[in-house]
Amino acid sequence: MGGLFHRFRPEGSAGDGPAGEWSIPIPKGARVRRHRLHLPGSLHLLGSLLLVAATGFFTSGAAPAPAPVEPRPLAQVIPAPASVTPAGPPYRITGTTGIRVGDSRAARAAGEYLADLLRPATGYPLPVTRQGAGGIRLRLAHDGPYGAEGYRLDSGPTGVTLTAARPAGLFYGVQTLRQLLPAAVEEDTVQPGPWPVAGGTIRDTPRYPWRGAMLDVSRHFFTVDEVKRYIDRLALYKFNKLHLHLSDDQGWRIAVDSWPRLAEYGGSTEVGGGPGGHYTKEQYREIVRYAAARHLEVVPEIDMPGHTHAALASYAELNCDGVAPPLYTGTAVGFSSLCVPKEVTYDFVDDVIRELAALTPGRYLHIGGDEAHSTSHADYVRFMERVQPVVARYGKTVVGWHQLTGASPARGALAQYWGLDRTSDEEKAEVAKAARSGTGIVLSPADRVYLDMKYDRTTPLGLSWAGYVEVKRSYDWDPGTYLPGVPQDAVRGVEAPLWTETIENSAHIDHMAFPRLPGVAELGWSPAAAHDWEDYRTRLAAQAPRWDALGIGYHRSPQVDWPAA
Repeated sequence: MGGLFHRFRPEGSAGDGPAGEWSIPIPKGARVRRHRLHLPGSLHLLGSLLLVAATGFFTSGAAPAPAPVEPRPLAQVIPAPASVTPAGPPYRITGTTGIRVGDSRAARAAGEYLADLLRPATGYPLPVTRQGAGGIRLRLAHDGPYGAEGYRLDSGPTGVTLTAARPAGLFYGVQTLRQLLPAAVEEDTVQPGPWPVAGGTIRDTPRYPWRGAMLDVSRHFFTVDEVKRYIDRLALYKFNKLHLHLSDDQGWRIAVDSWPRLAEYGGSTEVGGGPGGHYTKEQYREIVRYAAARHLEVVPEIDMPGHTHAALASYAELNCDGVAPPLYTGTAVGFSSLCVPKEVTYDFVDDVIRELAALTPGRYLHIGGDEAHSTSHADYVRFMERVQPVVARYGKTVVGWHQLTGASPARGALAQYWGLDRTSDEEKAEVAKAARSGTGIVLSPADRVYLDMKYDRTTPLGLSWAGYVEVKRSYDWDPGTYLPGVPQDAVRGVEAPLWTETIENSAHIDHMAFPRLPGVAELGWSPAAAHDWEDYRTRLAAQAPRWDALGIGYHRSPQVDWPAA
């Protein structure tokens, strides 16, 4: 007859299976329920067996067969892949699926990550092995046309193969494979499945090398676990930079051995007067390691010469008058400044940058530079001329907010533009001039991708000084042509900042980041020709069940036709 065997135990029967169970064959495709049969004797039992064999199912309480699960279309992922070619039947992950990684340590790391993602919901063992046939294969091909972050996904009835030239490409391919599976794969308990992956090929490489998200841990402090949770959100959408805003007027969040009161005292509060907090060096390293395992590079920021009140409150000698002000828990900006003429200021800067650079394996170190309204222009230029070489001395590349272009950006520096559509032509021209002279530009226009801006006037969280930023406005612009006069090859990418004056916990982060964050990811990854609002909003709506499974409490924007809650 073929098919599976169903075990049951008649009342009072010894049977020939484990614990007195009987085994009977069930035809393929039949559905059965585990239950007990009350039969008076072996004759009735035999009759029942014959009935089952003839009909192929139990009639007592039998559930109808579920509708087949259609594979998710290859193109229905975010960010949109560069090239999609659907073809042939799907592959189905089953209890016999293995993950083959060969001899590559990087492929094994990606395979273990994938297995850890899939095991809870599928309930399958998904062994990660060097050899085997079929299943899921992860391979590095160093001579392939994939670049540093690209990959190829091939899916068919016998298996799925992910190929990349570098470990990051394999990891991003894993994220695509993850999104091609039903949303229930994100659950942390066993789900019924099935687990199909549509047949065909995806060839994918990112548009920009900088796809960032910034988390302000200074206005409100976030624990290591809360930062890790956000990192996992970013990984799903192929972000590769985590910009941590570690210091501001309201709090200093990283331990500095040579200036211990920065964290101990300057980190002891936050907006509204809460207890604040700071990261020890080991906690910061833990964040860096966790991010690196998900191919995100941590870019630490120490904002200066403004946004420095927490430092000024911690050390009197950093103030021009030698008097330390009290700690600050408000939200005003632009009132603080390091004392530019004092030599101790540069001793302080050197120590902080030296210690932070030693903790940070990534290439970049952000020195802020915005809203220094209490610093004269001459002092600002002087300060940046002294500080930028310090960053280089400790092996890092300078990143600064776009006000840095009003001074003289160091060779190779990046300027992060946070202005608005309505920012003055003169300010935009200053940025464009620096870009034409070799300064790279990272785009974070506040009225497009600041995740702390309210969606509309009813949004309970966030601010609105840059205007309301709904999902379409956040997505519907082109980084390559956004700033007049900036050469397209000067644009390094995009970044979505999340300032936290009103954001206090992970639920707040989720509500303000989703659904806008995936759109920023697509602007940074997908080719310009793929950016289409109508297509995107359909793909975005399809992400909602995944967010539900992940416990992400997102904003149900009226601009998107979400599935029923």
